[in-house]
Amino acid sequence: MNAIPLEITCAETKAKIDAGDEFLFLDCREQNEYDHVKIDGTTLLPMSEIQARVGELDPHRDAEIIIHCHHGGRSLQVTQWLRQQGLANTKSMAGGIDQWAAEIDTSLARY
Repeated sequence: MNAIPLEITCAETKAKIDAGDEFLFLDCREQNEYDHVKIDGTTLLPMSEIQARVGELDPHRDAEIIIHCHHGGRSLQVTQWLRQQGLANTKSMAGGIDQWAAEIDTSLARY
């Protein structure tokens, strides 16, 4: 049984940022969504490209990876897939950028 939870809350993610914790913050939405609104410090790796580009994550294989999308559905799928590829410390940010914009950074546009 995997002891690492599949999901992390927006508040827990923000606390990690504020504490200076090192992790890779991935946005798995598409380019047009990222261009519309993004969380500072995130890296775009669209779900539609993840299988072709998974090698880009090799330097982060032993690091914590937190993934977000719009509401949390795609990021949960990507999290489960990446764990199957051996990236065990991968989590999905529950609620996605929409919840982040509602709770953490209300200056962000919601869509």
